Amino acid sequence: MVNQLSKTALGRLRIVAFMEGCSYLLLGFTMILKYKYLMPEPNYVVGLAHGILFVLYVVLLIQVSFLHKWSIIKMFWAFMASLIPFGTFYADKAIFRQSN
Repeated sequence: MVNQLSKTALGRLRIVAFMEGCSYLLLGFTMILKYKYLMPEPNYVVGLAHGILFVLYVVLLIQVSFLHKWSIIKMFWAFMASLIPFGTFYADKAIFRQSN
């Protein structure tokens, strides 16, 4: 299934959205490790991965928005989904799958 998704820009956005959402949740876990257990290393690694995935998400979101001629509102909500936990998972179901 991943191979089929990676063939289109929207499919790549859906893959990156899933990975970005997972990294966001994992970042919350590593924050606990950093501040409660004084283990900053996992937070550094996951934070770096999350930052890269976030930038990639935004770039792919812009690309898909232009390719599919999304409205500014739809693009705005897809972006806002990346700022809240579980948001990209919801965006995949409510926005990205409907655009196929």
